[in-house]
This record gives sequence, C-alpha cells and structure tokens, in this order.
Amino acid sequence: MFELIQSGGWLMVPIIACSVFSLAICLERFWILQKKRVAPTNLLSDVWVLVRNGEMTPERMQLIRNESFLGQIMVAGLNNSKHGREIMKESIQEAAQHVMHQMERFLNSLGTIAAISPLLGLLGTVIGMIKVFAEIMLQGTGNANVLAGGISEALITTAAGLTVAIPTLVFHRYLQRRVESLLIEMEQESQKLVEVVHGEREVDFE
Repeated sequence: MFELIQSGGWLMVPIIACSVFSLAICLERFWILQKKRVAPTNLLSDVWVLVRNGEMTPERMQLIRNESFLGQIMVAGLNNSKHGREIMKESIQEAAQHVMHQMERFLNSLGTIAAISPLLGLLGTVIGMIKVFAEIMLQGTGNANVLAGGISEALITTAAGLTVAIPTLVFHRYLQRRVESLLIEMEQESQKLVEVVHGEREVDFE
C-alpha cells in the first residue's frame, strides 16, 4: 500500500488528508445527529407534564436545554411564553436558527472535500501525463519504465481522488437530508408546544 501511495506522487498527500478529514467529519456528525441528541421522542409530552404540574424549575429547564437541540428550542419558547404567542414563536425561531447552525456544522467542509478531491486527482493526472510527454521528448518512446511510471502516477491519483470524493459526496447528501428532516420534526414539535401552552390545541400527545 505504501508503495502504491508513493508512486502516486506528492498529490497523494492532500488526497489522503482529505480522506482523513472526511472520515472525521462523518463520524462526528453521525454522533451529533443521533435522534436522542436532536429530538428525543417523548420530550414534548415530558415538558408539558412538568409545565402543567408546575414542576418546571430553572434547574430542570437547564437540564432539558443541555440534553438535546429540541430542548434548547423548547426552553427558549417557555422562557418567553408569558409574553404572548408571537413573542414565544419569535424566540423559538431564533433558537431554531442557532440550532440549525450547530446541526449543519462542518457540512460545508464535507461538501468542499467532495468537490476538490476529484480535482486533485485530475491535477495528478495532468502532472503525470506532462511527465510522460516530457520524457518522450527527451528519450523517445524507447524507455518503457519511465513512461509507465508517469502513466501510473496519473492513474493512481485519479483513482484516489475519486475514491475519496464518491463516498464523501454520498455522506454529504445523506447528512444534509437528515438535518432537513430533523429540523422539520423539531419545527412541528415546537409548534405543538406553542399551541398547547396558549390553549389552541388539545393535549393529544401524552
């Protein structure tokens, strides 16, 4: 494997670096975007029981806020629920913007890696072919080993770039879609909380 990497030339270094960053981002995002860390299933009903029973203390609100992204949004709404429906909705929207930024963290970097990896491979291809034609000009076509080395470098960097780019692009699209679906779910749950707190909805989620 080391010989294969070495034969790909110096451009293998940034391509390998891209693969390491891509793997690290994917693992970190899969960990952060777990359902229980974003929008726990029974959070809305648990919050409403506490509010209804007058047991929503500042300590419990802080605990709920720290446990999930949806908890951050709900606590922001509850903190402003006494100021009216519209103020509560605005505070929820502001918290949701902050949460969205946290959930989309590093996804732009992942998309950048997916875009530049094949370009690095293409650059390696161009450099390898330049070397091949330079040797042909100097030595003719008689030195097969030199020609094979340049062609090998071109093909290895291309293959390496695509090997990094394809799974990175797949995971980037998947994670984007996951963030979108979780945001929609949190928006629905937050809307239910607003309606219940202000008596616009019957409690049907317990």
